[in-house]
Amino acid sequence: MSRRTILFCALAVAAAVVFLRLGFWQVSRLHERQARNALVAAQQRDAPVPFAALPRDTGVAHYRPARVVGRYDYDHELVLGSRTRNGSPGVDLLTPVRVAGSDTAILVNRGWVYSPDAGTVDLARWREGDSADVAGYAELYSADAGSTVAASGPRIVRRVSRAEIAAKVPYPVAPFYLVAVGGPASETRPARRDIPALDDGPHRSYAVQWFSFAAIALGGAAAVVLREREARRQPTLQ
Repeated sequence: MSRRTILFCALAVAAAVVFLRLGFWQVSRLHERQARNALVAAQQRDAPVPFAALPRDTGVAHYRPARVVGRYDYDHELVLGSRTRNGSPGVDLLTPVRVAGSDTAILVNRGWVYSPDAGTVDLARWREGDSADVAGYAELYSADAGSTVAASGPRIVRRVSRAEIAAKVPYPVAPFYLVAVGGPASETRPARRDIPALDDGPHRSYAVQWFSFAAIALGGAAAVVLREREARRQPTLQ
């Protein structure tokens, strides 16, 4: 083979190796997604339990149905900015709930409300009364990595980080929070978040795509080699 063909084949093989690794990575992500879906499905079959009765292990408590009863602390309510719903800009309302007999508050994501700039909202409009009796599922806080507070206002956060939330309220917060689900939205009630989707996501199609790219790279290299061999045989046959 010519040097040019050898170089082309080497590059094609290297590209195929990269494509294959990306394909297997997507397969791994698919398996992780399926395991997570199985966990969510199993957790959601359970009846809601009092939030205090959830396992202390956050990994075990994740997605478990739970109920919080107490009093909303609207004075320390926070706004999770840059949330969308059906293509519309908005925010999620994060409201601490004080539970009788405990100095630890439970943060509740009460749901989504429309906001033209995905940050500004009339909080008083969306109050649901002082008493809280809300059902949902346990969710984990985001990793504490850098500041999540936007410059546009002291109540706005960009991620639900426990460290940032704890810095904004004058009492301890539970190791995970509640995402409220169920019930229709109204003029004064936020639209509750949906239970996490249980589909496989795009990982399967992405894996097929990367494996196809690998096959194209190897097939192209093989075609170039065969074409060169055929070209070299032509003078002999003549």
